[in-house]
Amino acid sequence: MSVNAGARLDRLPMSAFHRRIMWLIGIGMFFDGFDIYVASTVLGATLKSGFSTLPQNAVFVSMTFLGMTLGAFITGFLGDRFGRRFTYQANLMIFGVASLASAFAPNMLFLIVCRFFMGLGLGAENVVGYATMTEFVPPQARGKMQGIMAVFVVTGLPISALTGLLLVPIVGWRVMFVLGGLGAIAVWYARKQLPESPRWLAANGLDREADELLNRIEAEVAAEKGPLPPPSTAVTPSFSRAFGSLFSPQVFPRLVVGCVVLIVINTLLYGFVTWLPSFFVKQGMDIAKSFTFAFIMSLGAPIGSGIGALTADSWGRKTVIIGASLLAIVFGAIYPFVEQPLLLTLVGLALVIPVYVLVALLFGIYVPELFPTEIRLRAAGICNTFGRGATIVTPFVVVWLFGNHGIAGVLALMLSLLLLQIVVVAVWGVEPKGRGLEEVAAGEPRFPREAHLTTSITPPPPL
Repeated sequence: MSVNAGARLDRLPMSAFHRRIMWLIGIGMFFDGFDIYVASTVLGATLKSGFSTLPQNAVFVSMTFLGMTLGAFITGFLGDRFGRRFTYQANLMIFGVASLASAFAPNMLFLIVCRFFMGLGLGAENVVGYATMTEFVPPQARGKMQGIMAVFVVTGLPISALTGLLLVPIVGWRVMFVLGGLGAIAVWYARKQLPESPRWLAANGLDREADELLNRIEAEVAAEKGPLPPPSTAVTPSFSRAFGSLFSPQVFPRLVVGCVVLIVINTLLYGFVTWLPSFFVKQGMDIAKSFTFAFIMSLGAPIGSGIGALTADSWGRKTVIIGASLLAIVFGAIYPFVEQPLLLTLVGLALVIPVYVLVALLFGIYVPELFPTEIRLRAAGICNTFGRGATIVTPFVVVWLFGNHGIAGVLALMLSLLLLQIVVVAVWGVEPKGRGLEEVAAGEPRFPREAHLTTSITPPPPL
């Protein structure tokens, strides 16, 4: 990595180049979020119309996450082997085409099969989008920019809910898949101009290509911001690209933390938030009222993600994760005992906000920062594989808990997982705030250093 890609990128001031990268990746991530959250509105409508049953809805959600689990795992290896650019274009096309096919489903079985293929693309997009953006942004703004990326994704929730509220009662649920599919394909075309990650090029020995790309980026930023400061001359850490390096003393504890936090947040999202319209329908609400309640609560998604984006760089990742988890526990404990409709909606909104603070921190910021460039997508892909894999069984657990213990039973599971997350992050989590990716990869003193790691960077003091 003689091209010194990380140091050259980290010393760049924020510019139009970074904002362009954010928009090109972010709009694709928005349609990723739209298509994920479409289940929330579609399943309420298919259940009400008789097109599906509650057990079939559980299979639909499970097949979504089976596809996302496989997509996250596969894209980790493809992204580290063939590059970020190839991978995010391939997955965007997969879920765009599958979404359009879903609009013409003759029965629930066909829709479930299409949803599996949508899941393959959706799982891949989530991994590669965040990781790619992480590799372009300098450390002083990385939390904010990654958090904004999460806002792009979760804005798909209220937009999907509002679109469902306005269109589904009039033209039916199929329009939701048409909108998501056409949007994804349009973004696929626009994203052809997105460059490869210079960090990935350098880590794979493509120094000439990395240097040429960095020269173009530096020239563009200098034309806008003026002369650039010199990059750090510290030797860049070099990690083995072998699969076994994932289980080294340096990386494996981070892998465990990443897996645990993504299991927790996926279960919160798809064991509670996605099921809200179905819960409301089964409790006797009509479909329009159910969608209205779900839409109001879904406004907590962009609010929470925005809070996460604004606080990650100033308060630190671990502080925000633990604080948001505690707030979610408090409001989650209150929610089952609220019956008055307006108060139910307000408490639900107060619960959804910290959940989406966690979405921004865990999906968008924290997990992609934990690993070296050489294995970033594989490690993030494995974490997402465990996170998505847990949600394959979550729908069936949720149906059983709701049927036997009501919403209180569902939330008891969620709160237990949040407590586990607090302990794991507090004890084993690292703090990437304000540190370059290479510095974070070099590790802290409490993690043993790798024999194949060579660097002149002095480790920071323990946090």
